[in-house]
Amino acid sequence: MGACDQSIQHLNGLKTVKSILFNHNTQRDTMNLSRRKHLMSAIGGLLAATGLQAQTEVFPSKQPVRILVPFPPGGPIDQTARIMSQKLSELWKQSVVIENRTGASGIIAAETALRSPADGYTLLFSVIHHTVLPSIKNNLTYDIEKDFYPLSLAAVYPIILVVNASSPIKTVADLVERAKAEPGKLTYGHSGQGGGAHLAGELFEMDAGVNLIDVPYKGNGPAILDVMGGRLDLMFSDIPSALQHIQSGRLRALAISTKVKSTLLPKLPTVIESGVPGYVAQTWGGLSVRVGTPRDIVNKLNADIVTVLKDPDVSERLLKIGAEPVPQTQAQYAEFIRSEMNKWAPVVKKANIKMD
Repeated sequence: MGACDQSIQHLNGLKTVKSILFNHNTQRDTMNLSRRKHLMSAIGGLLAATGLQAQTEVFPSKQPVRILVPFPPGGPIDQTARIMSQKLSELWKQSVVIENRTGASGIIAAETALRSPADGYTLLFSVIHHTVLPSIKNNLTYDIEKDFYPLSLAAVYPIILVVNASSPIKTVADLVERAKAEPGKLTYGHSGQGGGAHLAGELFEMDAGVNLIDVPYKGNGPAILDVMGGRLDLMFSDIPSALQHIQSGRLRALAISTKVKSTLLPKLPTVIESGVPGYVAQTWGGLSVRVGTPRDIVNKLNADIVTVLKDPDVSERLLKIGAEPVPQTQAQYAEFIRSEMNKWAPVVKKANIKMD
């Protein structure tokens, strides 16, 4: 074989090798491309599934919702929260748990709510104390207006004036007349310093122009016992605490503190009707959530709370415990909180109510 033929054979060999290498690389690239396509497809499916899950994960599907109540079990506020929680649980198909975080006039409950994640799963059952505390306590660790979004007022609770059934005081007019004749002598009880009943008593003194001696108790029960026992002249009480004793004839109700009469005591006159113009006092409870909670969750909470409060069964059950349901928009509840702060600040100042 000549040199020329050898060169041609060598060249053909190189072409064969290049062809083999090219085909091998092409097959490898094709396999890699196929693998990449499969991988990208899998990732895409995973992302799509995750996105779908996020879209279908409607609040509050993640975990139970907590409602922090600042009072012990059994009272009107606690009962209101429990009645609402049952309906919210049915609506959400999720557990709604009541946690009674009592103490310090609602401070403990508020601080607990503020330490919780801003995700809508912890609600504060805010009460009148939260609007009064800024006027009676220095160095509060929270601001009820700045640190919480108002959701809705839940209910208002009328306050009634009661005396011993054998007391010579039969009307509000009798009470005012005797109090003016004997200033600083008549005693009235209430369920705690700075609470709704205490404020109702202080406001009554201001509006009626009388001077009474307030005696704070730890709860309504002991105060009612002292009124029935003749050791206390009168009391400002919520309706449920006194109702059975009124019906049994051991207590006499003089008037109700709200503008309208109660369905539980329809014949009982208002304080305004009884001769004290402009007098209105009530305690209340509502729901708030900490600032930073996503706006869509806040809006859903408000809408669902309003739905529950408008439920006929809920309304009926609340009225039976002396609570009048008041569903509100977020703006209405914010305005209500501000009006309560403005109303009670001068009363607290004049009465010199303080909290250590």
